Amino acid sequence: MDIVLATRNKKKIEEMKKIMREAISGADINILVPDDFPQCREVEEDGKTFEENAVKKARYISECTGLPAIADDSGLEADALNGAPGVFSARFAGEDADDTANNEKLLIEMKDVSRERRSARFVCCMALAVKGAVRTFFGRVEGRIGTQMRGTKGFGYDPLFYPEGHDRTFAEMSDDEKNALSHRGKALRELQRYIGEKGLAL
Repeated sequence: MDIVLATRNKKKIEEMKKIMREAISGADINILVPDDFPQCREVEEDGKTFEENAVKKARYISECTGLPAIADDSGLEADALNGAPGVFSARFAGEDADDTANNEKLLIEMKDVSRERRSARFVCCMALAVKGAVRTFFGRVEGRIGTQMRGTKGFGYDPLFYPEGHDRTFAEMSDDEKNALSHRGKALRELQRYIGEKGLAL
């Protein structure tokens, strides 16, 4: 069975492939990416919610390739910033911003926020599109924003995010530790459970 991951983010592809291979172990699944299909264009993420963006990407890639497609949209919601950066997580510091710039902007925005008010969560919406039909799955992990970047693993806001009950950031954890806790891991496992029970019948 061929499935296309509807993202060109190499770090996200690597993480999703690892989680999927563990979650759907034993299944005969061949994981493809948009770069395998030159005819598929970049999808503009202009939705107002994670779900809108994930559905749009999955539906387009499925239609473009003729194959089932999985897309995620995810981000960080800081309570002290009224949920920002939210759907703008990847471009918080500008359209061409990298992870370092986004993290630095978040630190600046929260420089006067006390530890008690630094609560936040990672949210992921995973969309599965098959022949025009789409189903979504969600994963969330609560935690807090640190006051400095720590760790060299992961990507995005991982160096600043301490999952609830832990004194290490995601960027200080091994891949297996992070994937067991993460929003993306939770959403993918929900999707796996659905495929295990229903197959690809949406």
